[in-house]
Amino acid sequence: MSDNILLEELKVEMRIEPEKVSLSIENFIREYTEKLEREGLILGLSGGIDSSVVAVLGQRALSPQKVLALIMPDQDSKKEHLKDAQDLAQELSIPTKLIDLTPYLQEMRIYALSPFNKIPVWGGLKGRVIKESYQFYTRKTGEIPFSASLLGFKDKAFKSYLEKSNAYYRIKHRLRMVLLYLYAELENRLVVGAANKSEYQIGFFVKHGCDDASDIMPLLNLYKTQVRELACYLNIPSRIIQKPPSPDLIPGLTTEEALGISYEKMDLILLALEKGWEITDITKALEIKEDKIVDIQNLMQKSEHLRKIFIPKNE
Repeated sequence: MSDNILLEELKVEMRIEPEKVSLSIENFIREYTEKLEREGLILGLSGGIDSSVVAVLGQRALSPQKVLALIMPDQDSKKEHLKDAQDLAQELSIPTKLIDLTPYLQEMRIYALSPFNKIPVWGGLKGRVIKESYQFYTRKTGEIPFSASLLGFKDKAFKSYLEKSNAYYRIKHRLRMVLLYLYAELENRLVVGAANKSEYQIGFFVKHGCDDASDIMPLLNLYKTQVRELACYLNIPSRIIQKPPSPDLIPGLTTEEALGISYEKMDLILLALEKGWEITDITKALEIKEDKIVDIQNLMQKSEHLRKIFIPKNE
């Protein structure tokens, strides 16, 4: 089979029937809201595509007043993401709570962990310095910082920097998770996560954070490119669909910059690996170097512990 045919086969399999997928997820949301005896949903709305899709599906599954969105920025968050989240909630007529995480993080002295804390956000200076530091680490070690952070830092270069960076950004997701469950329990709501299959498989999430700890995960069977296809069907505003995905935890880095690969390319690699393709077939079909595929495999292996709880075997 030619490389072009292999690639086309892969792209065809990546496509979804968005109407069918939407109805299935809406039924899933209704089923578990009822099964777990909840009176509504709660989700974190970031202004990104994943949480926006979850918000729309929740609104369609139940009703606007049964969906509560917590919008939880901090001082590092981009104002455009906050506005996109607020505008979408208004379009959907769903209630929101705006909670600024900055005072909580200041109380815990989290911002003091960052070596870039004194650099002003305005004008993009902090973002540029952080991006250059990220690239510097990659050049020096041959590994992206994200990959290095998936396991511990024993005997690793720049150990102190990596430890503080992890603590710095992960606490934000975990604090959001705590707030989601606080209001969920106060109002008898179901906590809905927004993780997608692409990021979950490579470990691009925070263990026990708001995209990991939840009651249901409606998008976990969908690759990021499939979430985009679903977003178009659901009429998510184009500004949300088209802007570069970002965890919005540390200024200066989009998700694709942090990973060193586009979602389109990564998703096709992940799907090919899922189908059991040989690495040589993937490199030819996608016209990509073998080491990039090996990098993705390494991310999947190194992040396995994030998706599991380990217990001792019975003797």
